[in-house]
Amino acid sequence: MEEPVWNKFLTERDKKVFANAGYGARAGFGKRPALLVIDVSYGFVGEKPEPILEAIKTWPSSSGEDGWRAIAHIKPLIEKARAKGVPVIYTTNVKRADGWDRGAWEWKKDRPKKKNGSNRDTYEIVDEIAPGPKDIVVMKQKPSGFFGTPMVSYLNLLGADSVIVTGGTTSGCVRATCTDAFSHNYRVALVEEACFDRSEASHAMTLHDLNAKYADAVKTSEVLSYFDNLPEGLFNLPKGTPS
Repeated sequence: MEEPVWNKFLTERDKKVFANAGYGARAGFGKRPALLVIDVSYGFVGEKPEPILEAIKTWPSSSGEDGWRAIAHIKPLIEKARAKGVPVIYTTNVKRADGWDRGAWEWKKDRPKKKNGSNRDTYEIVDEIAPGPKDIVVMKQKPSGFFGTPMVSYLNLLGADSVIVTGGTTSGCVRATCTDAFSHNYRVALVEEACFDRSEASHAMTLHDLNAKYADAVKTSEVLSYFDNLPEGLFNLPKGTPS
């Protein structure tokens, strides 16, 4: 069995605690999932795969090539979800041009603005996995895709009982979205290879923390197989929903 990515960051004491204290039970997939794609925008992955120390020279918030490796896993998940009619919901950030609505971000963020002269907006979702005509895009101002957004109302409309979470960053907006989904009593699956972070340690330990308490850390292949086995027509649009 493949060793979890987080094991190399755990002490022997940690491993014994989690092995013996009942954490990490598998909750399992739901019957009506929605696929969430969290903040896969140019500001967080840059315009091309490159080492992170190069990427942040032009896109200071970038996760570099790790973000693009995740995109390679997110894309087939989106394609399979669309083919099965599983709802795909993206999140990205929205800010006023004058920065007046940044709120608490002003207290913790001191990164320089992008210096690359690109015409790409920081919060534009990358072309490789751009939203399709029937996908939903949720605009947010805080880490969680649930906080101050219509996320729950969309999931209720669609009759979703669970979410499959991808995107970035694992220790930031993905973590916040997973914990809020859990708090709303959705089953949560977190796709390991389809998430990314600027920090290798934060990525691994967040996967561990979420898998221990709030989500199932799963592989891309597991989710693709799960989608394949969903009943046809399960996700027909609710009556009166524009198509």
